[in-house]
Amino acid sequence: MNAIAGLHHVTAICGAPQTNLDFYVRALGQRLVKRTVNFDDPGTYHFYYGDHVGTPGTILTFFPFANAGAGRPGPGMACAVAYEVSPAGFDAAAARLAAHHAPGAAVGERFGQRVLSLVDPDGMTVEIVETGGAGGAGDVPHFFHSVTLCLAAPEPTARLLTDVFGYRAAGEATEADGATRLRFVSGAEDAEHGAVVDLEVPVTRRSGVSGAGTIHHVAFRAGTDAEQVEWQQRIAAAGFDVTPVIDRQYFNAVYFREPGGVLFEIATDPPGFATDEPVETLGEALKLPAQYEPHRARIEAVLPPVTVPA
Repeated sequence: MNAIAGLHHVTAICGAPQTNLDFYVRALGQRLVKRTVNFDDPGTYHFYYGDHVGTPGTILTFFPFANAGAGRPGPGMACAVAYEVSPAGFDAAAARLAAHHAPGAAVGERFGQRVLSLVDPDGMTVEIVETGGAGGAGDVPHFFHSVTLCLAAPEPTARLLTDVFGYRAAGEATEADGATRLRFVSGAEDAEHGAVVDLEVPVTRRSGVSGAGTIHHVAFRAGTDAEQVEWQQRIAAAGFDVTPVIDRQYFNAVYFREPGGVLFEIATDPPGFATDEPVETLGEALKLPAQYEPHRARIEAVLPPVTVPA
């Protein structure tokens, strides 16, 4: 176990839950693979989107707060998540999003690859990257390509990625607005999807504000519970304050702040999202952790009604 294979999931904050569902299911074509609650705040939904079975590396999750104020990404926050598609899939996805009038969609180029950048209804940046791999030829992107971290000083985070996570430096570029982008790629032999982390040093250093449209944390993969414990020990040995293992029902998790301030998580692949409902009906019913099941009626009365688009 020399390197982390890539992203497990990315969790963000949004506003109205129905608006979020409509965009990610209808426009972006994701499947709602789990409808549950925020384990720390059961009066709030937790939506998980992914591919048909909820494969690690496809999972984008949201805490919807209907009255959340608008956030703003800045140094110390993740500022974008990107999916990967094949060249044919890139054109098909661009056409699909255009048909759904996705706001802010624009095509550019980065490290020799076409990139479609758009913003979701709450203003979060979502990107689609054209790759030469089997990212999918259809119009629906599923697997992650990368996550971008906004940092005032990238060097300590770069050392964490290379010295602890086993990533390698893979290039530097200057963005159109003058920002510097540093790319790191997982050195794991089984790294296939979501293996890229970009560090962006913005030109203006205005502080970020947590709220709707911002990313809450970034989770990386551990294939087993034993691997997770090894990473937990390695991270602690590197001087970081890492949490005990926390049961999140569909995976186990440990958390720590990387040097730039972004909340990182190491999440296990098992048990997965079919542990409490069949694959065929993922996301259709509200699932609660055992400690909240006795309070289901009260929780359901507080949560706003939603309809999952076909």
